Amino acid sequence: MKNGKPNILIIKLSAIGDVVHSLPFLEVLRDRFPFSRIDWVVEEDASGIVEGHYDIDQVIIFPRKSWLKRFTNKGEHIKVGKEAAKLFKELKRRKYDIVIDLQGLFKSGILAFLARGKRKIALNGGREGSLIFVRERVAIPDPDMHALERYLCIARYLGATNLAWNGQIPIYNTDERYVNYLLGKIGNKNPLVAVNPMAKWESKLWELDRFASLADKIKEKLGAEIIFTGSKSDKRAIDKILSGMKTKALNFCGKTTIKELAYLYQKCAIVISTDTGPMHVAAAMVSPVVVALFGPTSPFKTGPYGVKHKVIKAGIECSPCFKKKCDDMSCMKKITVDMVFDRVKEVISA
Repeated sequence: MKNGKPNILIIKLSAIGDVVHSLPFLEVLRDRFPFSRIDWVVEEDASGIVEGHYDIDQVIIFPRKSWLKRFTNKGEHIKVGKEAAKLFKELKRRKYDIVIDLQGLFKSGILAFLARGKRKIALNGGREGSLIFVRERVAIPDPDMHALERYLCIARYLGATNLAWNGQIPIYNTDERYVNYLLGKIGNKNPLVAVNPMAKWESKLWELDRFASLADKIKEKLGAEIIFTGSKSDKRAIDKILSGMKTKALNFCGKTTIKELAYLYQKCAIVISTDTGPMHVAAAMVSPVVVALFGPTSPFKTGPYGVKHKVIKAGIECSPCFKKKCDDMSCMKKITVDMVFDRVKEVISA
């Protein structure tokens, strides 16, 4: 470290929501060390969130999933091995003064171990033995703290006093032009409501026919334009929702990158979502109000961050259980169409 300008490496690999929650930490850290070099290691799926960020000097992609796929399915053992060795060599070559493991898992701990760093820091409570790879552990004052605020604990530990942040995902002009092109068919007369109905956990899902009924009701009674979003793998489910609707809606499933999705949500009045990555993308942008459906997980720890957002829960005693699969699913089934519509109506009316 020269003249108080430490070289810093942030390790936050995934998932989309977790990386979004880390952006305020990045901004606060940059304010604390305005002339430092700050690099970030991230996995492919979440890389679009941090690529091009004005507070990052270099984004280092850790293609773990594609390596595993190529290694197991295609037998590219030698190629994958060489690529991995090259990445690990790059981590060991650069001298960092501070290495911060925001992930707290074994995979991030290994990267923290391989990176050359004088100080290696993580939050207390890391899983899978990740804490054996760091030397400094930062306490979490409240176990129910939101994930975003947990990361700021490390910023405070490093001497940050100005905790002001924006937290938005950086958008390119090309992202804006593409989304405006997609929206060109509907004009700007009616409010836009985006619906992101899918989630990776089976226990987080709401019935597809309820999404169809909700979308019809919003369009018929509130005059809003409905846009469905999701990944390519969500296409079959979203097509089923659209086929069950009486009215028309736009289907942007698989048509946007993360940055394009962030700009699309920025133009919406409301984003209705299950507890999943795009929910956090929407919450990070300025304009939309997120109406989030929560069942097996805790909105206190991983809900949409901000007082304006609306969380809908059924109030089941066993929630949150954090189970990825459930035979009962009462926590999601007892969320009615009217419960969600009423929240949407409040926002549109305001």
